[in-house]
Amino acid sequence: MKAYTKVLRLVFAPLLLIAQVSPSFGQEPARLKIEGLSKLQDKAIQTIDVTLDQNLLTLACKFLSDKRSPDEAKIKEVVAGLKGIYVRSYEFDSSGQYSDDDLNYIQQQLKDPAWSRVVGVTCKRKGEKENIQVYLMNTADRIDGLAALAAGEKDLTVINIVGSIDVEKLSSLCGSFGIPKFDLHLGN
Repeated sequence: MKAYTKVLRLVFAPLLLIAQVSPSFGQEPARLKIEGLSKLQDKAIQTIDVTLDQNLLTLACKFLSDKRSPDEAKIKEVVAGLKGIYVRSYEFDSSGQYSDDDLNYIQQQLKDPAWSRVVGVTCKRKGEKENIQVYLMNTADRIDGLAALAAGEKDLTVINIVGSIDVEKLSSLCGSFGIPKFDLHLGN
């Protein structure tokens, strides 16, 4: 019995060490660690906290029908490939309620070579400060994740969508359900 225990320790000890050293071990690669922002909730006058993991998205898909309406069928198709939707949004009474460290915590994760910044908007007018960044994580011809960071003087929002995102299907929702209509030209 002692030899068996020794073998188990030799096999599992390195795995446990890796799991402790690497906080993303076993985590979906496109999933950002945004839980650290929860400390801002006490300073915020309004907080939005959305956590829809794969189990909740699967459950939501069961309530959507392809037969009731074409729009509902489109949503079901888009949501079916997702593994999670995570949003943290904070609105403050005054500026200076979040720090550069709070932003750096998120931006460091987006420096991973798997992420590509596709949108960057910065406004530094007097009395205004706004920084909007959108990143995609893609593998070959598939998008595996989306991250958006919007930081203003009195607000901070992080959106993270994890899973297979088909841009053509996603763009078909534009103009429906409050999603703005964009002129997206994909492919030809």
